[in-house]
Amino acid sequence: MTLENSIRLMAGTLVLLSLSLGYLVSPFWFILTSFVGLNLVQSSFTKFCPAEMVFAKLFYNKK
Repeated sequence: MTLENSIRLMAGTLVLLSLSLGYLVSPFWFILTSFVGLNLVQSSFTKFCPAEMVFAKLFYNKK
């Protein structure tokens, strides 16, 4: 799995999880959905994604 696919998988999972928790537990979980969405939008403009840096260090270290 590529780094880009890993980021998309993580973002989609977080959105679905937070929507489920927002519906079943508390509407405050929708804040996480908003955060993920805003991060996706800003990363499309700035080409900076914090999750990409974390994934690259943890799982894609080519040493």
